[in-house]
Formats: sequence, C-alpha cells, structure tokens
Amino acid sequence: MTTRRSLLAAGLGAASLPVLNACGVGGGTADNSGDAAGEVTGGFDWKKASGTKLKILQTPHPYQQAFQPLLKDFTALTGIEVQADLVAEADYFTKLNTELAGRTGAHDVFMTGAYFIWQYGPPGWMEDLNPWLQNTSATSPDYDFDDIYEGLRTSTRWDFKPGSPLGTGGQWAIPWGFETNVLAYNKRIFDQRGIKPAESFDELIQLATDLTDRSKNQYGIAFRGSKSWASIHPGYMTQFSREGGKDYTAEGGKLVAAMNSPQAVEFTRKWVNLAKAAGPTSWTTYEYPDATRDLGNGNAVMVYDADSATYPKNRPGASKEAGNLAWHPGPPGPDGSYATNLWTWSLAMNAASKQKLAAWLFIQWATGKEAMSNATKSAFADPTRKSVFDGSFKQTLGGFPGYLETFEKVVDQTKIQFTPQTKFFETTEDWAVALQDIYAGQDAKARLDALAESNTKKLAS
Repeated sequence: MTTRRSLLAAGLGAASLPVLNACGVGGGTADNSGDAAGEVTGGFDWKKASGTKLKILQTPHPYQQAFQPLLKDFTALTGIEVQADLVAEADYFTKLNTELAGRTGAHDVFMTGAYFIWQYGPPGWMEDLNPWLQNTSATSPDYDFDDIYEGLRTSTRWDFKPGSPLGTGGQWAIPWGFETNVLAYNKRIFDQRGIKPAESFDELIQLATDLTDRSKNQYGIAFRGSKSWASIHPGYMTQFSREGGKDYTAEGGKLVAAMNSPQAVEFTRKWVNLAKAAGPTSWTTYEYPDATRDLGNGNAVMVYDADSATYPKNRPGASKEAGNLAWHPGPPGPDGSYATNLWTWSLAMNAASKQKLAAWLFIQWATGKEAMSNATKSAFADPTRKSVFDGSFKQTLGGFPGYLETFEKVVDQTKIQFTPQTKFFETTEDWAVALQDIYAGQDAKARLDALAESNTKKLAS
C-alpha cells in the first residue's frame, strides 16, 4: 500500500470549496422520507434486486482497492452488476458535489468523509439510511449495526440543527474504514537514547525539542501546517480536545466560537511554538504526505497524525526506517482524557438514485462482517467493526509495536471532536490560517479572538 485515504491534504479544500460555496450548500432542508425503504416487504433476501445494474463513485484508496476484487462476490451473492467509477483524488469531491447538486442520480452509492455530510445532507442530497437499517425486509438479521464502533456510528448521524450533537437525526452514511489520530515514532532512536514517549503535552514539547538536530536535518515531531482544514483535524484537534479546548458552544440555538478560550489560547500558543522549535522548517506548507515521508526516511522522529497513515512505512522495504516504527496514544490531557479525533471513509446513498434497494444491499454488504474481514487481508485501514478488528485484523499487527495497545487505549474516546456545522470547511481553513499568522509572530490571544468573532458571524449569516 502506497497511500491511505486520498484527499485529506490541503489541495482538497482549495479544489472543492468554491464549488461548495457557490452551490449554497447547507441552505436547504433534507427531504428523505424513507419511502423507498418502506416499499421493501417480505423476508430478507440478498436476491431481491437481482438483475439490477448499480453504479458507485469512488476515489482510489487502499480500502477501495481491497474491495475491488471482491465485487464479483457481491454479484454472485445478489445478482447485481456493479460498475465502479474511479475519479482521481484531486477532482473527486468537486465532481461529487456537482453531481449531487444536479440530482441526476448518475451514481447510486458514493464514498464520502463524515465532514462532507454536513454539506451534502442539509440540501437533501443524501438518503437517510436509518429506515433501511430498521427494515428487516431490507436488512439481513446478521448485519449487526451495533458491531460498528459507537464513535463511528454517531459521527455519521446528525439532525442538521445548530448546536445539536452528532448522533442525533438521520444516519447519512455507514462507516467503511477509519483512522484515529495518534503518535507514531522511531523506536530505534528512542531505544538508542533510552527514552520513552511523553505522557503529558509539556513533556512532548520538551522531548521533541531535545530530539531536534537541525545540523542533521532531524526534527522531533511532524504535523500538518498548511492553510487547509486538514491541518486542524488530525493531531491538532486531538490534543486540543484533550487539553480542554472546544471549537464552539451552543447558546440559544446558535453556535458561538470558543477556539479563543483560555485553554485554547494556551494550547495553540504551545502548539505553534512546538512547530517552530521541533517541527519542519517548511511547516507552513507541510501536509500529510510530507509527514509520513519524513517519518519513513528518518528525518522526523515522531508524527502526530492518522495511525494507519504511518503504518505502511513500517512494512519491509517500504521506507528506510521500515521495522523501526512504533505507536503511542499521545499525551493524555490534564484530566487524563484521551479524546481523539477521527477520519472515516464511509459509504452513502445518493438521494436521487433510481436503484435504492440495490444501493442499500451494496452498502450493507461492503460494511458487513464477512466482506470487511476479507478486505483486511489485502489492504490496511482500521476496520470499523469491533468483531473484525478483534478477529482477522489483529492477525496483521505483528511487528507493529504499540499499534494494538494504542488503538485499544483511545478507541472508546475516539469520535469527531468538532461541532457539526454547515460552514465547516471555510471556518476551519480560517483556523489554519490563524495558526500560520501566530507562527509568523502575531499574538495568539488577539489572533484567536479575531478568528472567533469572524467564525461566529459566519455561522450566524
């Protein structure tokens, strides 16, 4: 595997945001009555849509690639022919946004990240999957939705009301593969120095600084810093949440920005100083591929990013430091919190699909126990089902020190730590710009005060 989920680098926001904003995403009201699910009656049968041709839209990704050879199994099981169309990562969400807004139903099922539900759900572009889950005529008795980790189930469910938490309202997608955001580190260097991972944020700052040697092009820690929403969501949002930070609070049915609270200001100041003291000199343009590359070649001693993003670098022959990498949850907060932000690739149904039963059968199959277990044999991403993680997936973790222990430490506190809101991409990119301004010398409190005021106004407009 040479890549993980595509599109999480800064280029995604730059490519897709103008389209999202131009279409006025978030200005409508979801219109998904569940009538199509209600029309399915009788006993459950995988063959109920036999003879149907289904079209799915995907972007190249290790998980997608793992399922590609399994599509023949789905066709044999259901009699449904599947056409999987791939769109390059740089263009994927722009194409998807245009297609959904046009309500053509050209594709019945599509890959999406959970944050995009906040954009695509309110206008009624996504089918609410809860009626399908609840209909025993449409859903196999063996499906066991509750086997999917709770933080993932709730991360793809929302009622689109300002201030409402995730886990309320419709189920707009089913999680397919995911990543926790934790620390990976070079165990060879740690062992040579006789040191262990830090157990507080202040200790992490000191440790990363001590491991930095600019004369050898070695720096203590890598995390994203480019002007993108994707710079906020991995390591920053994880540690921000553990340190007591909140992005927004709900007041009178409205969201008020809180990324300028005393805890948030103190943490952000330290985070930016950490980037200066122990991060890459190119931090303001630094993205996920840079971090994993530098971990693999030995320039970065630690990376604070997605767990399975760093995993491939430890495979034999994959990098200079292959076999030397290990994982750690990262520092808990002052109160012991291991709150961890996640990314999940999920499968959603186009509300304009003309083949909704077939679409649901595909989503159900692809996120089911058997197919997911088979997929883990040929590609890597944390499976969304506990039974699959505890079963076939654990067998792949030999030679990856700390990976299992790290996952088990954080998984119960892993969820989307952001407050859901329809202007997520714009306001979170503004947040990344603010970090760069602080890095350039602006006062942290003054800059975050200005950001909070601006974001509160944007959410009210």
